[in-house]
Amino acid sequence: MIWRAAVATGVLVLACGVGVAAAQTTGPATAPAAAAPVTWSLAIHGGAGVIERSRLTPEQDQAYRAALSEALAVGAAVLARGGSALDAVEATARLMEDNPLFNAGRGAAIGADGTVTLDAAIMDGSNQKAGAVAGVMTTRHPISLARQVMETTRHVFLIGAGADQLARERGLEQVENSWFITPRRWRMLEQVLTEDGLPLPPRPPGLDLPPRPTSSMAGAQLAEDTRSVESRFGTIGVVARDSAGRLAVGTTTGGLTGKRWGRVGDAPVIGAGTWADRSCAVSATGTGEYFLRLTVARAICFEAERPGTSLQQAADTVIHRDLTGMGGDGGVIVMNAAGEAVFSLNTEGMYRGQVSSAAPARVMIYADEADGLVGTAAAARPH
Repeated sequence: MIWRAAVATGVLVLACGVGVAAAQTTGPATAPAAAAPVTWSLAIHGGAGVIERSRLTPEQDQAYRAALSEALAVGAAVLARGGSALDAVEATARLMEDNPLFNAGRGAAIGADGTVTLDAAIMDGSNQKAGAVAGVMTTRHPISLARQVMETTRHVFLIGAGADQLARERGLEQVENSWFITPRRWRMLEQVLTEDGLPLPPRPPGLDLPPRPTSSMAGAQLAEDTRSVESRFGTIGVVARDSAGRLAVGTTTGGLTGKRWGRVGDAPVIGAGTWADRSCAVSATGTGEYFLRLTVARAICFEAERPGTSLQQAADTVIHRDLTGMGGDGGVIVMNAAGEAVFSLNTEGMYRGQVSSAAPARVMIYADEADGLVGTAAAARPH
């Protein structure tokens, strides 16, 4: 796997391709071996935003890389044994929804009223069937609920109590809303509401909070945990191509920290934060209002259909020209029918990773990071 890194105005764009170097021999020259075809491919993101090296301790950096590597391993295992792209997307997203490092299920952003509401979407590129939910409050895995909407109802988008009711009827695991709330996220909520001049909601019973940050405690970890610019948004997303050539995508989020009035962003909106067809799949992360207005995910796939336009160029056109021009921020993961995966972002970082049948796992965090080879994941990757 050869990764190309292009850094422009502080933005990293990654693309992948397979290359083989001819071996030197003492005999007659021979043709280089053919590159192994990609039979399956997986790419993930865990949110984009203000993610700088100076803001993460080495321990936090390693924790995020380990979480991304674990997610890639779960999805790769499904695809390597011949599983469908949809199954890989769901399995990977479920794991990330349970990881409090990400803004998805447990550990998701908390609204101004002190509750967590979750949004998710899933889409099958082979037939463009889709399912989405928003405002979910008691369903542990919103991505699985979105799939139930797609596969067991005649609808595409359910919200609020009705979505949770469907989850109960389909036997999906239910939890108390407080289960999603973590001390780290509550501290983020306190900071955001204080900055916005809004009252603090009652703290959930039994939630033990760490000490409040003080000037004497200021450091990389506390800065990362409480800096509201970063804490306001985040998402997890998965795109996959299986051995049958089918594409699928899934996206889950808790939305914005301190959100009000039932706000819903782009993640569950088909065409804005989530899109898949037979040739292209996209999951987005960032300030959803801009992604909604630009229908970013579908726009990228539309650009990719233009003759002579590469997948990377299509992603960059929408992110660097359109999104940046409108004042929006965030990033995307994009995959085509050949299993090529690219990333595009206009923020300081995006938690992301990729693995395929032809190349070992790579995970990256920062915008200027080009090589995130995971040695242990590469050795253990299923073939």
